[in-house]
Amino acid sequence: MQCNSEKDDGDEMDIIPSEQNGTAVDSKPSDIRDVHNAEENQKSTIDPNLYLYDDDLETRPHISTFISSIANYENTIPAATDPDAKPPSARMGTLIGVFLPCIQNIFGVILFIRLTWVVGTAGAVCGFLIVLTCCCVTMLTAISMSAIATNGVVPAGGSYFMISRSLGPEFGGAVGMLFYTGTTLAAAMYIVGAVEIVLTYMAPWLSIFGDFTKDVDAMYNNFRVYGTMLLCVMGLIVFLGVKFVNKFATVALACVIFSIIAVYVGIFDNINGNDKLYMCVLGKRLLKDIPIANCTKEDPMVLDLYCPNHKCDDYFQNNNLTHVKGIKGLASGVFYDNIMPSFLEKGQFISYGRNSVDIENVGGESYNQIMADITTSFTLLIGIFFPSVTGIMAGSNRSGDLADAQKSIPIGTICAILTTSTVYLTSVLFFAGTVDNLLLRDKFGQSIGGKLVVANIAWPNQWVILVGSFLSTLGAGLQSLTGAPRLLQAIAKDEIIPFLAPFAKSSSRGEPVRALFLTILICQCGILLGNVDLLAPLLSMFFLMCYGFVNLACAVQTLLRTPNWRPRFKFYHWSLSLIGLTLCISVMIMTSWYFALIAMGMAVIIYKYIEYRGAEKEWGDGIRGMALTAARYSLQRLEEGPPHTKNWRPQILVLSKLNDNLIPKYRKIFSFATQLKAGKGLTICVSVIKGDHTKIANKAVDAKITLRKYMTDEKVKGFCDVLVAQEIGEGLSSVIQTIGLGGMKPNTVIIGWPYSWRQEGRNSWKTFIQTVRTVTACHMALIVPKGINFYPESNHKIGGNIDIWWIVHDGGLLMLLPFLLKQHRTWRNCKLRIFTVAQIEDNSIQMKKDLKTFLYHLRIEADVEVVEMNNSDISAYTYERTLMMEQRNQMLRALGLNKKENFKVVQTIVDHHYDAIKTASKVRFADPTIEETENHQDSHNEEKRNSIDSDGAESIEAPEITSNKDESTEKADGNLKTNVKPDEFNVRRMHTAIKLNEVIVEKSQDAQLVIMNLPGPPKEVRAERESNYMEFLEVLTEGLEKVLMVRGGGREVITIYS
Repeated sequence: MQCNSEKDDGDEMDIIPSEQNGTAVDSKPSDIRDVHNAEENQKSTIDPNLYLYDDDLETRPHISTFISSIANYENTIPAATDPDAKPPSARMGTLIGVFLPCIQNIFGVILFIRLTWVVGTAGAVCGFLIVLTCCCVTMLTAISMSAIATNGVVPAGGSYFMISRSLGPEFGGAVGMLFYTGTTLAAAMYIVGAVEIVLTYMAPWLSIFGDFTKDVDAMYNNFRVYGTMLLCVMGLIVFLGVKFVNKFATVALACVIFSIIAVYVGIFDNINGNDKLYMCVLGKRLLKDIPIANCTKEDPMVLDLYCPNHKCDDYFQNNNLTHVKGIKGLASGVFYDNIMPSFLEKGQFISYGRNSVDIENVGGESYNQIMADITTSFTLLIGIFFPSVTGIMAGSNRSGDLADAQKSIPIGTICAILTTSTVYLTSVLFFAGTVDNLLLRDKFGQSIGGKLVVANIAWPNQWVILVGSFLSTLGAGLQSLTGAPRLLQAIAKDEIIPFLAPFAKSSSRGEPVRALFLTILICQCGILLGNVDLLAPLLSMFFLMCYGFVNLACAVQTLLRTPNWRPRFKFYHWSLSLIGLTLCISVMIMTSWYFALIAMGMAVIIYKYIEYRGAEKEWGDGIRGMALTAARYSLQRLEEGPPHTKNWRPQILVLSKLNDNLIPKYRKIFSFATQLKAGKGLTICVSVIKGDHTKIANKAVDAKITLRKYMTDEKVKGFCDVLVAQEIGEGLSSVIQTIGLGGMKPNTVIIGWPYSWRQEGRNSWKTFIQTVRTVTACHMALIVPKGINFYPESNHKIGGNIDIWWIVHDGGLLMLLPFLLKQHRTWRNCKLRIFTVAQIEDNSIQMKKDLKTFLYHLRIEADVEVVEMNNSDISAYTYERTLMMEQRNQMLRALGLNKKENFKVVQTIVDHHYDAIKTASKVRFADPTIEETENHQDSHNEEKRNSIDSDGAESIEAPEITSNKDESTEKADGNLKTNVKPDEFNVRRMHTAIKLNEVIVEKSQDAQLVIMNLPGPPKEVRAERESNYMEFLEVLTEGLEKVLMVRGGGREVITIYS
């Protein structure tokens, strides 16, 4: 990049190093070659084919080293595994790792002990809608979760890690604690449910508080006592180790699957009804504790109950006792009786229809008539049923154990939800079409002798369901007690909530003992509620909060369109995520607004606490990404440090060169910036004018107006400015160091290639190299487009290949740039090809495999090729090319001329130098603004060059120069012929440039764009070394039409992690 300067006679070429008594002095003494030899010895381990990148390879890894380290890297939170067990030799697939665990966690206690009651109370239509609503919430959440889970490698931790890494530590910590609380309360619900199955249906004689069928409080007290005892036993099992828990999980899963199959078989086995199960009904009211043999009005037992003191109940006198078949079968048409809802207030009788005479307790005495124990409604039933569809995070929690998590998590989770949703929805229809309405609404099966309704449907025996449901409920409870402490420990280890620090410690066996004790304590509080119908809506709030934030995280990332948001799962949309979020909030409020307030209040308190006491983590979350476009407050937040790798996007500083008319010289550099801005970053265009600002302020204003016009024409969204400085280089250095505000500072510089650096001399390439050094010192990325005139317009579409030549890893910018370009319509149809060079000791096959794995994790689709460059000897052509380069420098150094004469001789030497080089370049890079007259002169010179022999360095003879400096030129030529051996330091670099160029031209000559690493500039600030550096870059890019040379800023800009 060279900025505009006013040419005057005072400008010197700075090629003559010094002059004493009129005699030119050579600035390269003999000991310089010794220094070069020492450098060669120090860097002898570098591949000769990559010697041009030796300075970079000292601080930045070669691609083979980097890819190997990435391929072997794992970062997962400790899962619930046995610390004494050996690590598995093979990782799990979709079925074992995701689908079956999700099935086990989704199917739970509610399916067996509450679904029939939900269907009978809500009716077939409303019951179907309840199940469908809950399933829609989980399906939409699963879609959002799949997008997040496939956007990189997700460590174990489920929704906590997804939300915290997407929305930040405040949201992540708050939702993580809610998720932990929900998981802990789920364990309490499973324990209470298991106790209910045993005491109510399997062994009612175990009651220690009397006949609980007549006293609801006695039943719940039994649940509390036995639940506490069961919690202690399960807690002890988890404390002793997870080996039993993991083995029991298989048994529990088998029980769940077998039980469901038994229910379906039983439904069709009882298609015509079951003659063994009858209920006793008084009028339209359902009765309990009356054997079918005694179900007559004349029976003494009935008369003693309803006619104490010979005064009978009015409803008993006006209605008859009848026997009603409980399971009528699909062929009976009972489905039509179960279509409408039958919601009741607490204390109302369970009866057919909605007649107040039948459902209202007018006399105040209930006798043995079954009453509703809670007030029911559509929204309440959603809250009670919703825990039945939770557990969709089971697959993402095991991402560290999956062979291909990005493939298995979406497929396994969505298939599990589809499977369980099908089971639930069909169960609603089958139950409504098989069981009588009164029996469906009998929550505890009191009308049939305390039997579980689902168990009596199943084939071959009710004990299949009783034992299966009990074991599966125990398994789910153990899984919750195992997972919750580890989740709490993971939150504590993140150090975002200071008071949780003690729970980050593990025992000598690696078990989170402290977290386990806290989990048991919270679980005990849930057990003391003693009622599944109270626990289910409460824990539904916590899970709904988690699912809502998963949807929010996906929507935020999608709408922000951050460069790191590249999910491999493509079937998502921000609108689906917002619908899922809306459903979660709606269900929370509809189900129980006071429980919803409790959950939201808890989340707000934790959020504010983390904000003021913790939140020192930077995880590249979406909230930080949105802060990039906010005002003062967001700028202050961004001042805290550089953005995370996931939030990194090119904030571009375009250094635009102006011509003598103060018009941008390279218009297409703005088009390129526009095409790169699919990353939604910041763009600032700046030009530097040489002069005194007090004298040419008006020119600066005009130049800024012109610059803004070019930006508008090319649709560059950003800002522009013009700086006036005494020296161009110093002005550019000031711009690079100070441009931007707070977190809105540019991190990427686009600078034009100095096409006429040979003609203009050191004044041209000195500014370029000085800018490269300044950008590197500021840890900014540098992009140098060469052949900018051949780059496509922003309104054009091109097809073909974008080739990336990845030689040195400098943060992954070479991977990110083509991805960002492909977001623009101009480059969208291009395919990516990635080439990397294998060193002698590299395993090319393994290197290619590792590179494909790395790209797979990056979610970038590209063809991969590893190029093996033979360690061939340095060719005579390389020596010849190096010798001519050095001769040019020595001739310039030997010529003690003033500026005008020097420029003339320099041009002659340039022509003379290139007469001997016959390259196969596809493009002769030239300054795009050269006038046609100059092009005509170039053609004349080229014809002249073709007549000159270029077989060897000794055959070069300078053309005649009709000036009074002929003797000086001849003297310089004579001196050079006495020392024809080129510097080995330069030979090796020229060898690298030529060899790489040959391979790149062979593979990528027809590519639409070639992206490669820009070698670092020479550390020595010497004219000869800098001139050689420019020559190496010219050789490296010969024969390529559109080249993008890239140099990273020293930090990672792309990551495989979510």
